[in-house]
Amino acid sequence: MNSAHPIVRLLCLLLCLSGLAAAPAWAQRFPYQQPPRAGDVTMDPNGSEFHFVRLIYSDRGRGGGFRGRGGSWTTDMPEAEHFFMQGLLRLTVVDGTEVSVYNGAGAEQLSLDDPAIFDYPWLYAVEVGHWSLSQLEIANLREYLLRGGFMMTDDFHGSQEWSDFAVVMQSVFPDRPIVDVPPDAEIFHALYDLDEKIQIPGLAALYNGVTYERDGVEPTWRGIFDDEGRLMVIINHNMDLGDAWEHADTPGYPEPMTALAYRFAVNYVIYAMTH
Repeated sequence: MNSAHPIVRLLCLLLCLSGLAAAPAWAQRFPYQQPPRAGDVTMDPNGSEFHFVRLIYSDRGRGGGFRGRGGSWTTDMPEAEHFFMQGLLRLTVVDGTEVSVYNGAGAEQLSLDDPAIFDYPWLYAVEVGHWSLSQLEIANLREYLLRGGFMMTDDFHGSQEWSDFAVVMQSVFPDRPIVDVPPDAEIFHALYDLDEKIQIPGLAALYNGVTYERDGVEPTWRGIFDDEGRLMVIINHNMDLGDAWEHADTPGYPEPMTALAYRFAVNYVIYAMTH
């Protein structure tokens, strides 16, 4: 029996090794095509005080989401959660749960018709320029926020997306205006003094040589307050903090923008956990 030429055997070995080396990077970029791996699933036996909770919502048939995952609400998931929680745990003493970059274990994804939503004080809603809520979800979001919950919105841009977002929020709070959050508001000074406010863009916008999307040239920080002056909703319009977290280790994304995106969100968490 003829054996393979030594050079052929060497080339096959090198190809196998290169495939193994590439597997972790491939899994990081396409985590939902990989099964959970031993040792990777985050364990939380003692019950952490803080979990990253992402809002599930319908998106008026837009679908697609990010990398083909099930809807706009999935954008940047789970990398945004993973890298943000790494920063939160490193920079603060918040007792939080780490999130796996491979399968998202450690984070929560909840819809507003799930009673479990009331167990968590902080809610992240992404691409809310495309969201659609049922009457039950609208009622539950109102109750969640009035009972002490806090919602951060992110990654929606321009006048049309603002209009679609505002219609839903006006259904949630027809009696409460959306207002600009003043520079001296406590949320901007909960841990970091955030006197500098610049537009934090998505990576695709940067690759196109700009920091904005659609007609959303000016970033705004707006919110909705309760009767006691507590900020219930922080509205990040014309910016993309989630992309800045997701690309924390991407050489093409500017470090100062990632650092500022972390500081804003850390302040939001501290504020939510203390109010």
